[in-house]
Amino acid sequence: MSADPKDELAGTEAPFVSHLVELRDRLIRALLAVIVVFGALCVWPGPGALYDLLSAPMTANLPAGTKLIATNVFSPFLVPLKITLMGAFLIALPVVLYQVWAFVAPGLYSHEKKMVLPLVISSTLLFFVGVAFCYYVVIPSLTKFIVAVAPSSINTAPDIEQYFGTVLTLFLVFGIAFEVPVAVVVLARIGVVSIDQLKKFRGYFVVASFIVSAIVTPPDVVSQLTLAIPMCLLYELGILAARLFIRSTKAPEEAAATKES
Repeated sequence: MSADPKDELAGTEAPFVSHLVELRDRLIRALLAVIVVFGALCVWPGPGALYDLLSAPMTANLPAGTKLIATNVFSPFLVPLKITLMGAFLIALPVVLYQVWAFVAPGLYSHEKKMVLPLVISSTLLFFVGVAFCYYVVIPSLTKFIVAVAPSSINTAPDIEQYFGTVLTLFLVFGIAFEVPVAVVVLARIGVVSIDQLKKFRGYFVVASFIVSAIVTPPDVVSQLTLAIPMCLLYELGILAARLFIRSTKAPEEAAATKES
């Protein structure tokens, strides 16, 4: 059976084993990128400095002279290393995502490449924006709230392992939450929902945002509001982006059908 002359992917098929080999190579390169960045961060600025940077939003709002404490013998050593590894992954994330993109790109049509590459870039940027928003806004506000409501007989000095676990969870929660525009665009582009349906679902999404924020954030009003409100705003941004994105990433046959209609 002859290949369709209009199929731009005709003749580009590769054996399954070669796909596995390429996947292995891509994973190794991504892992090496994380390891190299981790080694560089261990040299400068060092795990201790990175931990001080991560704990700054908390310690800056604690009572004067108060420091975080370590209740585990190895916590002062292991926690900074975990933070360094987390920082290495975040810094190397563009390389990791590029390896993913380079692996799937040969199997995509040109109009699909126009769709995937902007989504990869925008999702990466939005994740970093979510982490930055959590670091600069959420954690300081949460700390001020905790100190304000704590009885005067209690010395507010969180354990470093619990603090790291809470911060990592919040980073992931806000990083993923800031992907709302990408999710909206993808759902609209693949035809699961239309732009008009997204507008009708606006009220339901607002309610769902507050429910989700109440579940995944600490039990305080500040964290819940700082997650729910941005999600609602990002939903509106996603509707606007979906309209533009669908228009610019149509397949040739879709564009021709649109012109004919």
